[in-house]
Amino acid sequence: MTTASIPDSATLQSQVASQTLTQDQLKALVGQAALQYVVPGEIIGVGTGSTVNHFIDALGSIKGHIKGAVSSSVVSTQRLQALGIPVFDCNSVSRIAVYIDGADEIDKHGFMIKGGGAALTREKIVAAQSEKFVCIADESKLVTTLGKFPLPVEVIPMSSQRIISQFQTKGATASLRMKANQPVVTDNGQYILDVTGLQITDPLAFETEVSQWPGVLTVGVFAYQRAHVCLLGTATGVKTLNFDPPV
Repeated sequence: MTTASIPDSATLQSQVASQTLTQDQLKALVGQAALQYVVPGEIIGVGTGSTVNHFIDALGSIKGHIKGAVSSSVVSTQRLQALGIPVFDCNSVSRIAVYIDGADEIDKHGFMIKGGGAALTREKIVAAQSEKFVCIADESKLVTTLGKFPLPVEVIPMSSQRIISQFQTKGATASLRMKANQPVVTDNGQYILDVTGLQITDPLAFETEVSQWPGVLTVGVFAYQRAHVCLLGTATGVKTLNFDPPV
């Protein structure tokens, strides 16, 4: 089978020379750059979101190189299958070579806030099963301290009001994510709270604490499943951030 070649870093950098790129073009750029982390002959993990959509589209050009993918959402599964990429159930796969996903925020240690696309629980599961996490994002997502982006928290519906009150004791404001005047329901049948007014200076401690609250399915702080690498789309091309081994 003939497949497209994977572009190298120099080619990608030359594509942005003397250009002013939109945020969507930066997302496309890092989506293409992530192909360099695809391990031939392996099953890869694929996340969810607008940046990942660009990666999936790029992945279609080299689909003959891989066995298939494990997907973190119904939406990503449908996009992969439409391109002819086999999608495997997570339980049928013993190892995933690399997981490629976006972030709503990422700091200099590789800690992230994720869940803007309401797929945080499945994203965390696939990330935990993967040997390497490659985050793809535009430069607006790089922050000094996590918390400016509303923190998604997936909760069991009957617990939502109590957890809203529990965040109030931390000086934060949590609200139920709505769409068309109805609560957003995740692929897992749960609700999403979006929390503002936070400054998460210790992501590991914060993730540990909130994960223990009864009714919380997943908090959108990715500290234990942090990124190993971030491909950051900038005005001058793709910047690669390598993080220390996970703590």
